[in-house]
Amino acid sequence: PRQPAKTLWYDRPRYVYLEFCVEDSSDVKVVIEDHRLVFSCKNADGVEFYNEINLYARVNSKDSREKRSDRSITCFMRKWKEKVAWPRITKENIKPAWLSVDFDNWRDWEGDEEVERAMVEQYAEV
Repeated sequence: PRQPAKTLWYDRPRYVYLEFCVEDSSDVKVVIEDHRLVFSCKNADGVEFYNEINLYARVNSKDSREKRSDRSITCFMRKWKEKVAWPRITKENIKPAWLSVDFDNWRDWEGDEEVERAMVEQYAEV
């Protein structure tokens, strides 16, 4: 049986970030469309994870990526309209139990563009 992966998200001036918290993932599939993200993978125990998110606003799917680590899969999606804050990640005004705000990475945007650019470059290098 499939189950949703625990997911953290946070908002930045240019990008929206999603982190799917699955350790030792395999068969990772991430499909980023302009209005939707579909994620699936398995963990070391063979449990299947599946998340489908209808996004709050449009993203540039061609300038969006994901990065896998031992502990999670992070997706960063380029906003179609930069510098417009997203009050939530989902189109629907409901909060699924598996979705949380990543308060460790949530900050005011003041002077944050350099930090964001460095983060994106760091992801792009891997």
